[in-house]
Amino acid sequence: MPAEYEVEVLEGLASLAREEVEGAGMAVLGEHADGLTVRARRAHAPTGLRLATAVYRRVAFDVPRPKALLGDQHFRRLVSTIREVAAAGTFHGFRFAAAGADSPVFLRLARSIQEATGMPFDAESGELLLRVRPVPEGRGWEVLARLTPRPLSARSWRVCNRAGGLNATLAAAMVQVAGVRAGDAYLNLMCGSGTLLVERALAGPAAELVGIDLDPDALACAGANLEAAGVAGRCRLLLADVRSVPLEERAYDVIVADLPWGDAVGSHEENRTLHPALLAAADRLATDDARVVLLTHELRLFRRVLGAQDRWRVELERRVEHGGHFPHLYLLRRSRSHHGDRPGAHESRPTRS
Repeated sequence: MPAEYEVEVLEGLASLAREEVEGAGMAVLGEHADGLTVRARRAHAPTGLRLATAVYRRVAFDVPRPKALLGDQHFRRLVSTIREVAAAGTFHGFRFAAAGADSPVFLRLARSIQEATGMPFDAESGELLLRVRPVPEGRGWEVLARLTPRPLSARSWRVCNRAGGLNATLAAAMVQVAGVRAGDAYLNLMCGSGTLLVERALAGPAAELVGIDLDPDALACAGANLEAAGVAGRCRLLLADVRSVPLEERAYDVIVADLPWGDAVGSHEENRTLHPALLAAADRLATDDARVVLLTHELRLFRRVLGAQDRWRVELERRVEHGGHFPHLYLLRRSRSHHGDRPGAHESRPTRS
């Protein structure tokens, strides 16, 4: 039987998430700032979405205020939804995310749910999260019950974290923007803890998957995450500086990087030379038809660097959310005036062993 779900996404990713949802055969009923309302069969609840930060079972109530949820008909429907979600996972308690969640009305609602379901109410760490809010652009209230104990963005493979690490759902969006083709050679410059590399490896087969970083600790962290994700055997990690990458020229179909923001990682001073160095490295390593996908928070600097060169053109620029900041995601392609203008550009690509 079909049911409605709320797919929560980072700001700026709703249209990309819509592509993923529709590609999975689900119907999009509405799109708004922080997500999508979709319809799917209960047997195929959309918990495998890579671009979603969380997925909720959605139930709308034609009531003027949350207190009315205690009415017999509405309450039985609410409890039935909570039981349905709880039966599909392991939850050790529930909590509310709502304006006035500590009010007498919500405390009474919590006691009633606890009595009806046997699930304890834990206002701080209850794993079954219940969001209660007015229906967006409509009348009544809706209850959103998160389908998983943790957000989907908290990937199970992430066993090692580093300062400035990339959100996995944003990494999945970068993978989607770059495109997933089985014959691609994929290069992750400044790979850090390996988030972009893991997400690409999980998205499908590739001819080659390479990550480089100049920090041995970062590579060790990336290796641990690749191992936990079960894709270590398909990936190669290389200790190298982006300014002198010891790899074949004109060999990579996709080049990606999360550029240091100059706070948790790197410095603004270093970025003045790093940004042009990265574009130069991409020019040397990329095939003529390569897609280069970059994330940067140094917007003025990056735009200045782009304006000072004519090798790369911007095919897409998107403002996205990341931990309360709003970096921009870029898709770059070779400028037509420089397509195939390098020595040997028309020679066949080297065969990989």
